[in-house]
Amino acid sequence: MPETSQPIGGAPLFVTTRWSVVLAAKDPASPDSGAALETLCRTYWYPLYAYVRSLGHSPHDAQDLTQEFFARLLAKQYLRAVEPEKGRFRTFLRMAMKRFLAKEWGRVRAQKRGGRNTHVSFDTAIGERLFQQDGGAPLGADRMYERRWALALLEDALARLGREQAEAGRSVEFVHLMPHLTAERGAIPYDELAAALGVGQGAARVAMHRLRRRFREVFRETIADTVTSQEDAEDELRHVLASLGEG
Repeated sequence: MPETSQPIGGAPLFVTTRWSVVLAAKDPASPDSGAALETLCRTYWYPLYAYVRSLGHSPHDAQDLTQEFFARLLAKQYLRAVEPEKGRFRTFLRMAMKRFLAKEWGRVRAQKRGGRNTHVSFDTAIGERLFQQDGGAPLGADRMYERRWALALLEDALARLGREQAEAGRSVEFVHLMPHLTAERGAIPYDELAAALGVGQGAARVAMHRLRRRFREVFRETIADTVTSQEDAEDELRHVLASLGEG
């Protein structure tokens, strides 16, 4: 799957991302576009589920709506209208869902009564637990969506970093260092980390510094994967950090 090969802020070259692959090949017959879109959807479906729930829909209805929306999206029916929001996958998804809710909710209910159900496999039970952990909808639908989108990006970046560290044979080190990736420097317990890793404090500091630097790069790359230009990626990074700061 095409991804950015360098952190934003380095050389000005901005290479192909999943979202740009989708936009470049909206033909349903394109396997690269379909795979890229499905990966994006499966990674970032929860912010939309939380958005629908925040609008007052029941858990059951929100599950049906979210699954039907993504079924149609993956079938490429909605990509014909993507151009106005092509810069950011986040913006496109929310605008497409708003149109879907305004035009298709009654039809979805009728299809459910008639036994027609296009299933897309998302763990909506986990989605509802997360929504309840969020306290329902205290932020309002739009702000809930923005915050959960930012958190989904953060979780995706951590998962990418974890896989990378495992491939490099540093899984144990990652488990111990990961909880401190976003901590203030003065709050990192280097003595405890050194003891857990069986190294000196100097080595623990080097390992922590290296991992924090790589995490920043991977987080930026993860954000870049949902936009189409370096300029959009820098703006999106600022937006995501602001949304995370609201928590």
